[in-house]
Amino acid sequence: MRTLIQALKTKELRKKILFVLFIIIVYRIGSFIPTPGVDYNVVNDCMAKLGNTSQENFIGLVNLFSGGAMLQLSIFALGVMPYITASIVVQLLRVVIPRFEALHKEGQSGEAKLTQYTRYLTIGLAVLQSTTILVTARSGALFNNMCDQVIPDGSVWNLVVMVLIMTGGTGLIMWMAELVTDKGIGQGMSILIFMSICSGFLPQLWEIGYGTNGTDGDWIKFGIVVSVLVVILIFVDFVELCQRRVPVQYTRRMIGRKMYGGSSTYLPLKINMSGVIPPIFASSILAIPTLIAQFGNDDQSWVKWINSNLANTTSVWYIALYALMIVFFCFFYTSITFNPDETADNMKQYGGFIPGIRAGNATSRYLTYVMNRLNTVGAVYLLFVALIPTVLIMSLGLNAQLPFGGTTILIIAGVGLDTLRQAKAQTEQFQYTGFLLENVDHKEG
Repeated sequence: MRTLIQALKTKELRKKILFVLFIIIVYRIGSFIPTPGVDYNVVNDCMAKLGNTSQENFIGLVNLFSGGAMLQLSIFALGVMPYITASIVVQLLRVVIPRFEALHKEGQSGEAKLTQYTRYLTIGLAVLQSTTILVTARSGALFNNMCDQVIPDGSVWNLVVMVLIMTGGTGLIMWMAELVTDKGIGQGMSILIFMSICSGFLPQLWEIGYGTNGTDGDWIKFGIVVSVLVVILIFVDFVELCQRRVPVQYTRRMIGRKMYGGSSTYLPLKINMSGVIPPIFASSILAIPTLIAQFGNDDQSWVKWINSNLANTTSVWYIALYALMIVFFCFFYTSITFNPDETADNMKQYGGFIPGIRAGNATSRYLTYVMNRLNTVGAVYLLFVALIPTVLIMSLGLNAQLPFGGTTILIIAGVGLDTLRQAKAQTEQFQYTGFLLENVDHKEG
């Protein structure tokens, strides 16, 4: 709160905050504008039948990241999901495409080229995802076959126009997010995700206590859910700020007539290096059989098994597979984003070494050992956060009407912390108390 007050008192930061709020308003307005060709009345009836579920499958994640715009089939129906998927794919391709790895090592110019590739891939994924969503909506599978005729005109030309409009909406969202990053505070795409989640978070949370018409709510369950949410958010913030600081010593080097080095620093390693990626990957993969089963016959045995085991987030099969995938992707994604060999080579190149560890291969083996231990703790931490909503659903009988899940909690805490850090860093640029006399009022220069 103190950081926010100080930011609002500074003219430059106040302009940035107002600009971010303007982009958020535009983004939320676009989430309610229906795509031409969609029967909006039928969509509202489908939403009423479907209910406000927060299941963390693929459809639930896309709808979550779009702020509910996907199930409303608005022009911003895809939200930020194509950009997130493209960013992850480009990172994963660094392992198999040497050109991408070389661009990553080139520094700022290489990262700019990778960002350009990410934009192109985002548009391609937007075309693919919008086509899939429209075909699924027309067949009725998007709303669990509870309604049909969402798109009255099923001609090819009408579907092509709708795909182009949704793809253009994705490009507009990507452009607005980059504007927030350049001219605002915080990372633009993360802020848009944060606002999308919060737009449906509070109404669903209030519905637990108040109910649909003020009669079928339960305030005791509401209090329990709020208390658990606050405790988990505090715990997540604490863990996300924790670091394993590996000490690094730099030797002195004579370059020309000047002496460089001789300093001591540390290599900060987070407990949760993979972030929110493992729960997203796990829930998305587990949602694929459920999507396939929606196109099958309900009387078939394999469809019944999928609906009873994988479509139900409280089943033993779903929990076991979900936990195993989170652990796997925690180690897998960390091994891609953090390379011990590259880190050890960079330290050796600049005359750095870990006290008691020889430079080169020994340093790489030591960093691998440390990262394996951290990943084990991080995997347990992600499992705890991701499975808490399932435990609440089973113990309180909320029937999956829970306004938050493991992915939601990690995004809210992570984005909130990162935005506050950047706001505080920019605020301190205009605070000169440490260099001037204390207890004296100073005007902004």
